[in-house]
Amino acid sequence: MESLKEDAIHHTAMKLAEELKNLSIYKSFYSDVQKLVSSPNVKKEDFKHTLQQAMKEKGLDTKLRNTVFHWVRSQNKQNKLDPLTSLSKASAQWEKRIHKSLNSMCSDLETSLAKVRSQSEQEDLSNKWNELSTYNLDLTKYRPVYAPKDFLEVLLTLSGYVPFTKEGEPKWEFAHLPLQVKNLDQLRKIYVEWTNGEPLLGVNPNMPSAVSGFSTIEAERIGLGERVTALGYAPVIQEYLKKGSPQCLRAKLWAQVLGADVGAQQTAYFNRLKKSVLEVDLMIDKLIFKDVQLTASNDDQYFVFEDLLYQVMLCFSRDSDVLQNLRGCIGNPLNVTIKGKQTSADSITVFPPSGIIPFHGFTMYATPFCYLYDDPVQLYFIFRAFYIRYWHKLHYISTHPQGIVSLCLLYERLLEANEPLLWIHFRNININPIRVVFKWIMRAFSGHLPPDQLLLLWDTILGYDCLEILPLLALAILSFRKENIFQVNNIQNVDAVLADLSTISVIPLLQLTLMKPQ
Repeated sequence: MESLKEDAIHHTAMKLAEELKNLSIYKSFYSDVQKLVSSPNVKKEDFKHTLQQAMKEKGLDTKLRNTVFHWVRSQNKQNKLDPLTSLSKASAQWEKRIHKSLNSMCSDLETSLAKVRSQSEQEDLSNKWNELSTYNLDLTKYRPVYAPKDFLEVLLTLSGYVPFTKEGEPKWEFAHLPLQVKNLDQLRKIYVEWTNGEPLLGVNPNMPSAVSGFSTIEAERIGLGERVTALGYAPVIQEYLKKGSPQCLRAKLWAQVLGADVGAQQTAYFNRLKKSVLEVDLMIDKLIFKDVQLTASNDDQYFVFEDLLYQVMLCFSRDSDVLQNLRGCIGNPLNVTIKGKQTSADSITVFPPSGIIPFHGFTMYATPFCYLYDDPVQLYFIFRAFYIRYWHKLHYISTHPQGIVSLCLLYERLLEANEPLLWIHFRNININPIRVVFKWIMRAFSGHLPPDQLLLLWDTILGYDCLEILPLLALAILSFRKENIFQVNNIQNVDAVLADLSTISVIPLLQLTLMKPQ
């Protein structure tokens, strides 16, 4: 039995070693280990032990552990081939609609999806790179390809593909879909620290600390956070984030837990993306400018970050690594000819290279990071890591338990089970309950919650590596405001009751929901 176990470990180790060779970190890591092996700290007569000790002292041990941690997480991708053919069919049809809309817009505007920029255009864009809000573009005829409400209409048709419903189950919305989602008791077992009423940041920073040497819970969390940051081990940081991060440490902790620290290699990569933006004009660029102007530029909390957001979102559209990481999860992007490059070998490009078509509000996935990072390179790699790990699931159709379809179903089931009177009220006034919260869930509450509350919520997403907190928060807010909702009888007035979330304290509200007895 032991020999079988050892063989399995050896096989896993060999497979992992081969996989690590394909990672971008491998070359520099291998070089660092070679230098270490040739140093006097590593003894030939006790090679294994002295090498391990030297790696710990140089921080290579932690670097290797974190690399394995991030690799294992990246392998945990469920159902690339969707088991529900109905959802696969709906996803393909939705993708065709988006591509048709893009081509239609191109025809109407008599422009190309991709074309080479003239030398003067390149120079103008380059000169204004740090103040792109001054870059002159006529965007009056451009419109977002789709908005969250359009995507919701597509999702609401999904139940029509499923030929059966359970006995006694209302023939309404996502309840038709044969997907497994958790109930509140199962969520309580995940968010166990919250359920047990443990002290959390975001409730009361001046709450007395139970740990000697610290006067308040905030001081305690800062002290522990500094030790965790110095250790730099991603799984430990993930565990720490479950109870919230102090603002002063959040930027470093997020970069460490996502494996998104920036060095010379990342800076050079970002500059290559920038070069691609300067050389080739994609129609997506106009949609990005339009989206920033319609969302972040009109938001009192984010308008000052307009120039930074243009840089990050434009470079994101050119990043083929995004498509490579999400292949099989986000459909099949278009292949188009770059006008002005027809005769060259690289005249065909994926449109866009990232594979991601931005929708109305897409920029809001990136805006909150502006409060943590002022360097566009660091901001870019944090946003990209978040998107690849989490945000793409919020606007693609799949049966993934963390995907938008499952999150909508989870919200409906939680509402029906835990706020039955509110559920019945929505039925009586003929309002689909998902309609009043969908924009919150699809944008992970960005642009709806104040930045300080939003960052605490996103701490939780990182800490528990889970998006199920989003429908849970939607339920908590509706429960908190249900007396006002009972007083109104149409969608416009319900929206008005829920429009202002500036007074919502996210952590206490969620903890009360999870601690609430049956």
